Amino acid sequence: MLSVLDIFRIGIGPSSSHTVGPMRIARRFVRALAKRGLAGRTARVAVELQGSLALTGVGHGTVDATILGLAGFAPDRTDPDEAAAALAAIRQSGRLKLAGHEIAFDPGGDIDLAGHIIPDLHPNGMVLRAFDAAGAMLLEGTYFSTGGGFVASEAQLLRPPEDDRIRTGNEVPHPFGSAAELLAMCAEGGRDIAALVLANEDAMRSRAETEAGLDAIAGAMDACIDRGLTREGILPGGLKVHRRAPSLWRALQANPQSNEREQLFDWLNCYAMAVNEENAAGGRVVTAPTNGAAGIIPAVMRFYCESDGARCEAKRRIFLLTAGAIGLLYKQRASISGAEMGCQGEVGVACSMAAGGLAAVWGATPAQVACAAEIGMEHNLGLTCDPVAGLVQVPCIERNAIGAVKAVNAARLALHRSEAEACVSLDQVIETMRQTGLDMSTKYKETSQGGLAVNVIEC
Repeated sequence: MLSVLDIFRIGIGPSSSHTVGPMRIARRFVRALAKRGLAGRTARVAVELQGSLALTGVGHGTVDATILGLAGFAPDRTDPDEAAAALAAIRQSGRLKLAGHEIAFDPGGDIDLAGHIIPDLHPNGMVLRAFDAAGAMLLEGTYFSTGGGFVASEAQLLRPPEDDRIRTGNEVPHPFGSAAELLAMCAEGGRDIAALVLANEDAMRSRAETEAGLDAIAGAMDACIDRGLTREGILPGGLKVHRRAPSLWRALQANPQSNEREQLFDWLNCYAMAVNEENAAGGRVVTAPTNGAAGIIPAVMRFYCESDGARCEAKRRIFLLTAGAIGLLYKQRASISGAEMGCQGEVGVACSMAAGGLAAVWGATPAQVACAAEIGMEHNLGLTCDPVAGLVQVPCIERNAIGAVKAVNAARLALHRSEAEACVSLDQVIETMRQTGLDMSTKYKETSQGGLAVNVIEC
């Protein structure tokens, strides 16, 4: 089993698959060079970005992320301002430090945007090559950014599922590969989903470490909302999209009845847009389960897991453990990559996770939690990924706001439905999403070659 802490990763915007993943891949390649004692002999590094990484790479920050990864930056420890300064210095000097060894580096010549190459294994492909001073190749690596900040080498993706020679997960007391298995284990042990998942996490690290990790994730989500509520201006990229969360926040603060039910939508919209405006600006966000869908879970959790204005730690842990379990099902049974599934694999999955997490906080049974998650996805099936100008702005920011509202409604519907009334299971909707993603035209899957991306020229 993967850990729920693998689903929620702290990184920088604007994309988990196009920014966080490529940064991790480039850093991994440099570490492989150093491990083999080849870094000091390297005179040039060339990177080929393939498929979706190339087609929307500029707008998604892929080129910059690759450079930062080569320079040793890690997504979870990168300060956006420090990264911007490092990029400016590399471009100005034409030099890059590779594991302490300085080489000449020209982003325009050393990073090739090969959008015409669509790899068979995954549409987010990267090939990295290191050469010595004589031009001889020292090392070559082919990798893939598989969504949500997860990465894999070509060898890992080619390994047959039945090949157990290398274990990629953790041995846990309650392994589940489907929602049906998860619900059966909950029923057998008389536990809720959060408690069962926490028992699995106990097999990977101490309880204190897991709780600290969950609290750090919740804290990072909160900090992102807080930044997004106060930063004004126009988002980078050329679309001239104005940040709207701060003005909406001020209007809500000025309204003495701002916590009334009729303003629920405004609060969820405000929080979700705050996160995704920060993401679009390259700020620090949490993949939940991706950067493009990073605003839904923080918005719902912020609004419903507070008590008298104070953060409610226990509720947040239940929310994240439950939502994380649902995210693991999508990751393991389908995909959370917009380049594979379209936006149903990002915003759809985030909506499903948030619906399940909220239902758990409201005291739902495990079956009702699964029902909420199913409803959250069922009404996002077929959602395309068609970012205008390759930027994670239009329609992505508003789409998170809509997804947050949808998640709350899904949780409410599930609480009013008996188990006997459920016609569609969570496993069935996950499989339907997978099949829909496979059938979806590639131009609607994070390539900016269809949909709004070709019908909206400018805002």
